[in-house]
Amino acid sequence: MAQINWGRVIGGGLLAGLVMNIGEATLHGAILGQDGVDLFQKFGVPHEPQPWQIISLVALTFVLGITSVWLYAAIRPRYGAGPKTAICAGLAVWVLAHVWSGVYIGAAFTGLITAKLAFLPIAWGLIEAPLGTLAGAWLYKE
Repeated sequence: MAQINWGRVIGGGLLAGLVMNIGEATLHGAILGQDGVDLFQKFGVPHEPQPWQIISLVALTFVLGITSVWLYAAIRPRYGAGPKTAICAGLAVWVLAHVWSGVYIGAAFTGLITAKLAFLPIAWGLIEAPLGTLAGAWLYKE
């Protein structure tokens, strides 16, 4: 069994994270932006994010990208190299990151958070996570 190429995991993971960060910025800035502002205003919370919050979210999305390529590298010996395996890894990341958090938020804060804010990110992630993983896996070689 081949060893994982950690340099390629990091490089591919950063590419995957970039794709995911672009997707998240589009979703939360352009598509859900006003819904988020409305939610914050409803509860009297300042809606301008602090710089550390943006930095944390971007950094953690890069960590998610690296994790997705690591998962691809880990399952590659069993499933084979290529897009099908990358999509499988991306779907696993989607379940672990997007589905779990979206359902938790939607169920735990029913009535506080709109269904659109809770569940649209789940649907969005179904495209974003596999696409990001696919991009990162493209750079991965053992």
